[in-house]
Amino acid sequence: MSGNNKITREEALAYHLEPTPGKLEVSASTPMSTQRDLSLAYSPGVAVPCEAIAENPETAYDYTTKGNLVAVITNGSAVLGLGNLGALASKPVMEGKSVLFKRFADVNSIDIELDTEDPDAIIQAVKLMAPTFGGINLEDIKAPECFIIEQTLKEQLDIPVFHDDQHGTAVITAAGLLNALRLTGKAIEDCKIVLNGAGAAGIACIELIKAMGAKPQNCIVCDTKGVIFQGRTEGMNQWKSAHAVKTDMRTLDDAMKGADVFLGVSVKGAVTQAMLESMAEDPVIFAMANPDPEITPEEAHAIRPDAIVATGRSDYPNQVNNVLGFPYLFRGALDIRARAINDEMKIACAEALADLAREDVPDEVALAYGRKLSFGRDYIIPTPFDPRLIHTVPLAVAKAGMDTGVARRPIVDMDGYEQSLRARMDPTASMLQGMFARAKGTQARMIFAEGDDIRVLRAAVTYQRSGLGKALVVGRQDDVKTRLEAAGIGDAFRELEIVNAGNTRHLETYKEFLYGRLQRKGYDTSDIHRLAARDRHAFSALMLAHGHGDGLVTGATRKSAHVLGLINTVFDAGAEDGAVGVTALLVKGRIVLIADTLVHEWPDEEDLADIATRAAGTARSLGLEPRVAFVSFSTFGYPVSERATKMHRAPRVLDARGVDFEYDGEMTVDVALDPEIMAQYPFCRLSGPANVLVVPARHSASISVKLMQQLGDATVIGPILSGVGKPIQLCSATSTANDILNMAVLAACRVG
Repeated sequence: MSGNNKITREEALAYHLEPTPGKLEVSASTPMSTQRDLSLAYSPGVAVPCEAIAENPETAYDYTTKGNLVAVITNGSAVLGLGNLGALASKPVMEGKSVLFKRFADVNSIDIELDTEDPDAIIQAVKLMAPTFGGINLEDIKAPECFIIEQTLKEQLDIPVFHDDQHGTAVITAAGLLNALRLTGKAIEDCKIVLNGAGAAGIACIELIKAMGAKPQNCIVCDTKGVIFQGRTEGMNQWKSAHAVKTDMRTLDDAMKGADVFLGVSVKGAVTQAMLESMAEDPVIFAMANPDPEITPEEAHAIRPDAIVATGRSDYPNQVNNVLGFPYLFRGALDIRARAINDEMKIACAEALADLAREDVPDEVALAYGRKLSFGRDYIIPTPFDPRLIHTVPLAVAKAGMDTGVARRPIVDMDGYEQSLRARMDPTASMLQGMFARAKGTQARMIFAEGDDIRVLRAAVTYQRSGLGKALVVGRQDDVKTRLEAAGIGDAFRELEIVNAGNTRHLETYKEFLYGRLQRKGYDTSDIHRLAARDRHAFSALMLAHGHGDGLVTGATRKSAHVLGLINTVFDAGAEDGAVGVTALLVKGRIVLIADTLVHEWPDEEDLADIATRAAGTARSLGLEPRVAFVSFSTFGYPVSERATKMHRAPRVLDARGVDFEYDGEMTVDVALDPEIMAQYPFCRLSGPANVLVVPARHSASISVKLMQQLGDATVIGPILSGVGKPIQLCSATSTANDILNMAVLAACRVG
């Protein structure tokens, strides 16, 4: 694990405990409100699809979730690098795998932990439940049992069975190897390839690479006993024997001499610098042992600067990450109702990933990673958050499945299929990922104003331990220490910088500055002292104003209007100063900004135009191309109402200003957000659903946000304070520690 991304035991447990235990829930995809709904969902209406499926089993894909449902199955006999923890202890990992299926490829998934180490019992259990699922993902089952289980199930079931520990690693390795060899000008059939680690992943890697053209006599497999050669009897099984070669080599040292490629799925330190010295020119090193590779990139490049190095770790370039493979393999397989995932589909996945890494990297990916990425020795594998993965890799997998005859339902309109894949991309996740990456690059000193609240303290600890920057907590030392210890994270006290009026040397400077601003507004020196020395919100704002921090997060313990008033004593943050509050709603894969949710009580058309411009800037800082709708209870002049007049006039104000973003109005919310309803107004100037809603007044903004939060299950970020000059973000009294962290990240990225 990277040293600047520390995760403690307490944080990990809290993540899996809150807000509810675990990482998954089930939600209905059809209406369940009325008695008629229930009658259709269950008895008597459910009998109709049951009879249809009994008559034609293939219609199960039409009338049930089978076609987009994968089982993640394990017995917990090889959990990560932790060994045989058993079925129950493996459940957090399997839940996590299910979440990744949904997050990256919109595949529904359920985890199933089988409490047995008997391969026959596992096979029988999976066979019995197979009608429920469109695919089976086996996970964390030890070798050699995993080989037996997978092979038997593949032979007996007519849905895809895929052991990700084997083939997921193999596919990503193959993708990286294709590009590494392209860079070095070598052909796979000419390369000497050494594999160290003859377990599930290693065997799958070498088998797939041979299927892609590597010559068996050029592939040397090693395990803890040394080279697997013809005639060896010690520590052998049928899967190792299949890769035995006729050779005099007996050790990994022997095998590495003159090797073009090293593939490691073994243990830390298995490869020495002396071994690297003996390799061929431009060696390719895939050191994939986790958490520590067989040899680190630093060690490898110290002795072989001509090496291309990949690892399994996210803090080094060229990460071999299975999440690049299994979600998209299953997405493509499910979409053609495949009977299996064959070698051709795996190779198509690898080639699609390799091709993608060679293309120009979109700006949004560069934004997420804080640097420009381009094909080369440090970028041979795409990043997991590349938004193009969802619409390129499944497409290639589906084509390969159709070409090889495993598709029950071939796709006729491939262009339409590609568009449907694009629609599955969740923009909210990539947006947040981008924000966190930008924040990590900024390394802002973030002021957390409310150090007496454990949510704020948790957010501050996470901010610092995630490598985002320095957390400055405003509070009393003893109080902060006590609260951290009560929460089980007392060790974090030494990591945080605790600041207050009693331990800063800048208090007199702050008071002088504040008196200069407020002396003609009814404040005397006693008032100034109380503000600067006793109010944490004002004190924090003074810290920010004097450059003693780079951003400020506050508002978790007081009402936003009150906190904004205190900030306004230090900064010009009123409506007349151009300040605007923008709240982001993240719901069902969409991002919608609502403005103004904080500053303007009853804006006129000029104010509304200002709000729209500020909100458009906020949208762009979040990576969105703004489409602004002025929303009302009327649409384009009907019904006529004095209350809607200003919403009708505001677009005309923007017309006169000549702004560079899309806008239109007035319109109702359904017209703004539903493309089918918007299509009824062909003159509407928006090219798609609005992502910025400008509302008539602050109270309507507040009502909208609260309704979406309570009834729409929206994630609320904000209000994001724009137009103040310094990055200040306000939380709400209901914010969780994660919400507060998100606001700190937005402040670090200067969103607003």
